[in-house]
Amino acid sequence: MLVKRCCAALLALWGVNAGAQAIYPIDRAAMVIDGKFDFKVEFDEVVDPSKVSITINGQPYDKVLGSKATLLPNEDNGPASSYILRNASLAKPGKYEVVAHYGAKSMKVNWDVYATGARKAKNVILFVGDGMTVANRTAARILSQGIKEGKYQGKLSFDDMPQMALIGTSGVESIITDSANSMSAYSTGHKSSNNALGVYASRAKGNFDHPKVETIAELVKRKTGMSVGIVTDAEVEDATPAGFVAHTRRRADKPEIAEALFLKGADVVMGGGSAYFLPKTTPGSKRKDDNNLIDLFKSDGYAFATTATELKNAVKPDTRKLLGLFNPGNMDGALDRFYLKGGTVKQFPDQPDLTEMTRAAIEVLSKNKEGFVLVVEAGLIDKASHPLDWERSVYDTIMLSNAVKVAKDFAAKNNDTLIMVTPDHTHGLSLVGTIDDNAKGVDMRDKIGVYEEAGYPNYPAPDKNGYPPKVDVSKRLAMFYGNFPDYYETYHPKLADPFAPTVKNDKGQYVANEAYKDVPGAVLRTGNLPRSADSGTHTADDGVLTAMGPGSERIHGFMDNTEVFRTMVEALGLGHEKAANKAKTRK
Repeated sequence: MLVKRCCAALLALWGVNAGAQAIYPIDRAAMVIDGKFDFKVEFDEVVDPSKVSITINGQPYDKVLGSKATLLPNEDNGPASSYILRNASLAKPGKYEVVAHYGAKSMKVNWDVYATGARKAKNVILFVGDGMTVANRTAARILSQGIKEGKYQGKLSFDDMPQMALIGTSGVESIITDSANSMSAYSTGHKSSNNALGVYASRAKGNFDHPKVETIAELVKRKTGMSVGIVTDAEVEDATPAGFVAHTRRRADKPEIAEALFLKGADVVMGGGSAYFLPKTTPGSKRKDDNNLIDLFKSDGYAFATTATELKNAVKPDTRKLLGLFNPGNMDGALDRFYLKGGTVKQFPDQPDLTEMTRAAIEVLSKNKEGFVLVVEAGLIDKASHPLDWERSVYDTIMLSNAVKVAKDFAAKNNDTLIMVTPDHTHGLSLVGTIDDNAKGVDMRDKIGVYEEAGYPNYPAPDKNGYPPKVDVSKRLAMFYGNFPDYYETYHPKLADPFAPTVKNDKGQYVANEAYKDVPGAVLRTGNLPRSADSGTHTADDGVLTAMGPGSERIHGFMDNTEVFRTMVEALGLGHEKAANKAKTRK
């Protein structure tokens, strides 16, 4: 059965069934000169090669791309043919029209290939607040800075960045994206499909056989002497960090993604996910082989750390490569780590803060005189929003702000670093007022203040890092998600452990977790999502991107998420003629 993979716009163009035939890269793809991509043409039947015509701007495709594609006469033993050419590139900027004919059928796509000016920035730091909404920012500002008589008493570190844009996040096959698809757009400049990393989702059966597109990490490694860093508080193999190095149709290929972190030459890798680095004989390992990736990294000169204390000791004057793995799975967020001690904090009490990891990464990477590209993901913003745990999500937004401040302090020294802060997608979270336990009313919903009845919450003053030390106060923010499964709303923060709103019943459906049923004031909220949804889902709402530094002037108005890649490429001059010539000499 052929996989559905074409968008409605291409349907109208081709006049055939989606999934029948396609050209990759897809219509309206934008590519930097000399950027690598796999060129693939899929037909909906077994073809006679003598009757196939594939042209680019009216010329035979191989004359333009410099090589002939491989014919797959019965791709994956199926009833249809494909042509594929790996590692193609285009050296000249301009508009390219690709046309494929077979019999009475034809298909056409258009590409925009662009050059860049000279290099503006020495370094690029991309912060991804995974799933961060406007409500996250607002609530984080209230809790960390305070508000009085309608005016905030301070700002988040990224609030005053001079450039701002709305970011569209939709993917090839859906208006709703996941972190893999959206991070691929940031890291490659190409649209993709949910669960896909660094590839177009074609009809190929093998996860690693789909048409690949080069990531920003691969591009700078191939064309420059720059260093690359990846920092996250989720698993380092999770979708967002994986998007810098991986090429697979399924983001779940975490053992292979862990290997890609090494094979693609990331100089700094820090986060959770140690279970995918350990051989299968090690308790807790999630590998299916005997490979010990930690030993592999160490043998290649990486300093290694498993705790915050070890991280401090690992960063030395001669440290140029660093691996930090601080949890077998996702790390714990700020609220649990500093105050509630829920999650896995008791098992792993010495996990570093995202701020500490960012500082260590910059210290190591900045030793390279050629510069660096660093992605820092605050992944737990999203990990908390899925189970409708807004307090944890907001505390991790404060942590993101603290990490961005570290980068801003570094950038202030030389004004040579482009910094961007953006979500990869959003959640349906809104701040509607306050909840006052002392207000009149029997039901908790009667204690929600809106408009003038909302007033202000009574969280204690934040500590030096911007975190109120107490979250279960008598008058707190009323924040609710607009997309949710069945669950019990308690109107209170979950103090023991992160919220688990659903459990699976004997029919395989997700139902409200009755562990919260008897919490005083709890009410059952009937979900508005399919019963196959175990938690809240992503939304198509625009994200808000803020930026500063050389190259940031490109950030304004409304932008597609693929333009984040172009902003990085232009800031680093990777499509400049001199950069292209350097790449040729490096081969």
